[in-house]
Amino acid sequence: MSNHLVVTAMGSDRPGIVSKFARLASECDCDIVDSRMALFGNEFTLIMMLSGSWASITKMETQLPSLSVELELMTVMKRTSKHTAPNYISRLGVTFTGQDQRGTMKKITQFLADRSLDLAAVRSHAEEDDQGKPTQNVFLTINVPEKVELDKLEVSINEIASELSLECVIERMQGISTTEKE
Repeated sequence: MSNHLVVTAMGSDRPGIVSKFARLASECDCDIVDSRMALFGNEFTLIMMLSGSWASITKMETQLPSLSVELELMTVMKRTSKHTAPNYISRLGVTFTGQDQRGTMKKITQFLADRSLDLAAVRSHAEEDDQGKPTQNVFLTINVPEKVELDKLEVSINEIASELSLECVIERMQGISTTEKE
């Protein structure tokens, strides 16, 4: 049986950080099950889920603080278990784009929470367009449970996009075949 450890790290960006984390995981006989890396300003961020025997996980927990000091990174570790997602009938990919405005993410995530929808992934990015106006792009992956009518949900998502003056694109990613109505 595999055991799991989630590691998060943050610090100044420089070449070789991911390589050193991967090397340490390998030396500790841990497998990298999942990982994400991103840059926020000049700050490097990493989230990594490792699996291995208890001895391997313990070895990683023991050796990671030294690597953190060497790389001048803040790190946090937490033992966890493998995630078993409920069986969802579908997954939607939703993209909102438009003028950057404070509170957009709050309103969108509250909309999802009010409907007890599972937010599988979020990515948000703000930038300036060609005319120098601030724009935002919000990408969501939503797991849809059986009790939710997909067509009605899509209408509601488009309504909130309209309320927020955002363009919205919805993609059915799995589990649902789209059939044309005659």
